Amino acid sequence: MLDKNTIIGLVLMFLVFIGYIWWTAPSKEEREKIAAQQDSLRKAYEDSVISAQEAIAAQKLIDDSLAANDTVSQQAEVEKSRKAAGVFACNLDGEPIIVSVKNEVLSLDVNSLGAKVDNVVLSEYTSYGDLPLDLIGKGDDSLNLTFPTVDGNIIRTANLNFTTLVDGQKAEGDTKLELSGDDSVRIALRAFVAGTDSASAGIDENRYLEFAYTIRGNSHEVKFDINFHGLEKTLQNTPYLDLYFKDKLARHEKHAMGKSGRGDMERMYSSIYYKPTDDNADNLRDGTDGEENVKTPLQWVAFKQQFFSTILIADSSFENADLRTVTEQDTNGRYLCTMEGNMGLPFQLSKDYTVGMRYYFGSNKYRTLRNMDLGLERMLPLGWGFFAIQWVNRFAIIPVFNFLEQFNWNYGIIIIVLTLLVKLVLFPIAYKSYASSAVMRVLQPEVAKINEKFPKQEDALKKQQAISALYKKAGASPMAGCLPMLLQMPILFAMYRFFPASIELRQQPFLWAEDLSTFDSILDLPFNVPIYGDHISLFCLLMFAVQFLYTWYTMRQQASQQSIPGMKFMMYFMPFMMLFILNNQSSGLNFYYFLSLCITMLQMILIRRTINEDKIRKRIELANLKNKNKPPKKSGFMKRLEEMQKQAEQMQKANANKKK
Repeated sequence: MLDKNTIIGLVLMFLVFIGYIWWTAPSKEEREKIAAQQDSLRKAYEDSVISAQEAIAAQKLIDDSLAANDTVSQQAEVEKSRKAAGVFACNLDGEPIIVSVKNEVLSLDVNSLGAKVDNVVLSEYTSYGDLPLDLIGKGDDSLNLTFPTVDGNIIRTANLNFTTLVDGQKAEGDTKLELSGDDSVRIALRAFVAGTDSASAGIDENRYLEFAYTIRGNSHEVKFDINFHGLEKTLQNTPYLDLYFKDKLARHEKHAMGKSGRGDMERMYSSIYYKPTDDNADNLRDGTDGEENVKTPLQWVAFKQQFFSTILIADSSFENADLRTVTEQDTNGRYLCTMEGNMGLPFQLSKDYTVGMRYYFGSNKYRTLRNMDLGLERMLPLGWGFFAIQWVNRFAIIPVFNFLEQFNWNYGIIIIVLTLLVKLVLFPIAYKSYASSAVMRVLQPEVAKINEKFPKQEDALKKQQAISALYKKAGASPMAGCLPMLLQMPILFAMYRFFPASIELRQQPFLWAEDLSTFDSILDLPFNVPIYGDHISLFCLLMFAVQFLYTWYTMRQQASQQSIPGMKFMMYFMPFMMLFILNNQSSGLNFYYFLSLCITMLQMILIRRTINEDKIRKRIELANLKNKNKPPKKSGFMKRLEEMQKQAEQMQKANANKKK
């Protein structure tokens, strides 16, 4: 219950609240002003609503007008297209039909719109990340045959919706087929001519252009024929027709430094290749934008990626070709590049005429391409520019590698065995080289004495003769150490070419490497190091460590020998250079180099330990005693060398006398 003081407090608070309201209440003039403002705001709101309604109504009129104009514009475009298609305008209507065919090695879609192969997926392989390997993605390619008609129109088949026949039966809708073994299917897509040379008339089924695709079971090849039937009075007579083919190539491999492009092996080994009928295969520059106008007849044109290719092969030849490659700079890294080819097809105006071709959709496997007997294997970077490198690859490395594959070993084991076999073959030469190096090391004090004995420049010939006599008595040759290196260089370069081109290594794991055909990153860097890349490849790092250790050991053994100024720096710089060059290369290549260096270093240590330097010294001493009073026999080479040195000395003396 409230007491007296509480009641008095509440009353006072109420009075204060009433007083505050009265004190702050607007005057009569202020109330009239507020009312006027409210009336103004209400009127403005009503006007804005009316304006909005009027604007909506006006926009509706505009939209209706634009829609009507669009309809008129679309109708005009349709009429324009039909007029441009001329007697082929009857092929502009209808919904496209897709015929999907699958065999043991690939699946493809043939689209009636443009009569093109619209999608090709290789069943035997997957892209990086275990995704389907679409050699031709849906909507990524284009096929267009351009030809003139007698009424002056230029027909482009990419705009036509062909009638689809599967083994002679008209397809009424999308169709799916599966082939195996010796099965085959012929998909004929026909663009008929209007019955009375009028776009509004019916079709004449005896006059048509046909694109025919024949697909067989278990085959990467698709026969592709372009047939002209009954069109001798419809088409203009021209020496060749233009067949345009474009493909936007998707990426299939792991790659590095996608933004800059450097170190991107898949892009580096991608290009358009082509083969003139009377010459070897040629190509646009790998991995960059380029174009080429080829004016000579061609046997085939290939859109080549690192491990896969789409190849168009002519039964006879293409008259010419305009080829172009544009590298893609998409932010998501989905696409590699766009390749385009505009080939000239030979043409003769007659009642029935066929241009025969075939597609190859498949891998760049050396044996497969070589067995096609078209020179397609020259697409593989096996060192064709230098005979020694290509011979090593074709007649040694590849046959041995294919032989070892028969044992079904892990490909890392195959690389180990291959490396051991290479080192075994080169061992006799290596032994002779290391033995000669040991002799040279023993002779170094004697060579130093000869240098002290003949310090003057005019005694260079005598000094050279004395050193040569010393080497001959000891059975040593200063060139012996260079021979193994000269013989190994073609092998090293052949391996550098072989591994990135070997699809056999693709997606094959070994130890920590998930894929021997690409780099084995153990750490992805948050930044990009120029040339080196944005990751650390472990096999490359191991190769660098062994090469640096090998260089240190070799230089230590040669510490007492005279060397060319700057040679020491170059020797130590080489491992660092190889580290940067090979970091983005395949882990299979780096593993081979690492293993080869380990074996080389082990050979060098073991051979040097088996060579008794005391015996070498005794042999030299005995040779000196035996031949003390006998002039050393000179070889023909030494005689010529001495003669050249004498002539040089005489020229120097003559020049000195002229100056005096």
